[in-house]
This record gives sequence, structure tokens and C-alpha cells, in this order.
Amino acid sequence: MRWIWAKLRRNVRGATAIEYGLIAALIALAAATAIQLFATNAISMWNNTADAARDNL
Repeated sequence: MRWIWAKLRRNVRGATAIEYGLIAALIALAAATAIQLFATNAISMWNNTADAARDNL
């Protein structure tokens, strides 16, 4: 039983996979935030354009 625990302590593949998973999650979170901010600004721009067009009719 001791050799199993010793082998598990030496195995670093799981730790590396978890680190890559965390990095991927942070990149996905940053991308989602950037897309949401861009969408909000784009919607605001088109609403301002529509308001200006309506006012000039």
C-alpha cells in the first residue's frame, strides 16, 4: 500500500493537467468578459445611430 502512495506523490501529470485547465478557464473568462463589453458598446452605438436617424426624419 505504501508504494501506491509513493507513486502517486511522484506523479505530476495530474497537477499539470489541472494547471492547464485553470489557465484555459481564465482565458475563457477573459474572452467572455471582453465579448460582453464589446457587445454592450456596439449596442449602445447602434442605438445612438438609430436615435439620430429618427430625430432627423
